[in-house]
Amino acid sequence: MHQEDIARGVGELREKMTDAVKKVVVGMDESIDLLFLSLISSGHVLLEGVPGTAKTTLCRTFSAALGIDFERIQFTPDLLPSDVTGTQVLDRATSDFVLRKGPIFCQLLLADELNRAPARTQSSLLEAMQEGQVTIEGTTLQLPEPFMVLATQNPIEQEGVYRLPEAQLDRFLFRITVDYPVREAEVEMLNLHGRPVAMPEPITTVDEIKDIQRRVDHVFMTPELLEYTIDLIRATRAHPDLLLGGSPRAAINLMKAAKAHAIAEGRSFATHVDLQAVAGAVLGHRIILRPEAEMDGKRPADIVQQAVQSVPVMQSSESSGRADAGIWQ
Repeated sequence: MHQEDIARGVGELREKMTDAVKKVVVGMDESIDLLFLSLISSGHVLLEGVPGTAKTTLCRTFSAALGIDFERIQFTPDLLPSDVTGTQVLDRATSDFVLRKGPIFCQLLLADELNRAPARTQSSLLEAMQEGQVTIEGTTLQLPEPFMVLATQNPIEQEGVYRLPEAQLDRFLFRITVDYPVREAEVEMLNLHGRPVAMPEPITTVDEIKDIQRRVDHVFMTPELLEYTIDLIRATRAHPDLLLGGSPRAAINLMKAAKAHAIAEGRSFATHVDLQAVAGAVLGHRIILRPEAEMDGKRPADIVQQAVQSVPVMQSSESSGRADAGIWQ
């Protein structure tokens, strides 16, 4: 099948996904879209929002529409790493130790309230998210494909929570801020949930998802666009309001997300528009503001937007690397 035809098929699947999930959750079209983009680019998503904004419902509905193996872990302060990954247990019948796999051995894992667990338990996800495998007492096991982690956290509560370290945040392709819906969406929500609501039927298959994930890597990007990607990242590192800018991994994730956005738009090639469309969700949780900037009310999203506006869209190879040479002066 031609690459353009494949891209059009992905665009149609994207529309079907949005329609299917909207039958259960309303007013979250952008979040649904980012979940889909993360799935086809083999990424993971952190959903951040106050309680009661349907974060868990969104994840459950998304998994139902995919028709893949789903597990949910409620993260608590007493949760152990072995409760996530699994452990060796004694089989009394044979007097041998046997491996009991944990709930992480699924295709879509919902890590609910991830920041309620201590760092030791949070870190049990790192190997799985980065390498698609889990090591249990010296035995390394591959996770099923596709594998995706959807984690939620409440940014308001401070008691009994453990802040996610930067190394953990960097493993998430997107951070999605789930805010209160607009008035019309809340009214529609009441109309929808005034009667029993059924989960959507699967609209795709595992084989189709894996095929799309392979196709995303073949979306074309020009050398100039790759330079533009790096210049965006370097611009965040030079911003006067930031303690920490985007890392090389951030550049890779930005490229992957842009390719996923392009194929979801029905194109076999990426443009600067794709990079700009996903920059906020990719970079917002990877940069750290200076305390004085936070006190002035500045937000990571504002800084990312400034970086996008400051870097020329197309640059020649001679201008590569100059984005950090004084554009903030």
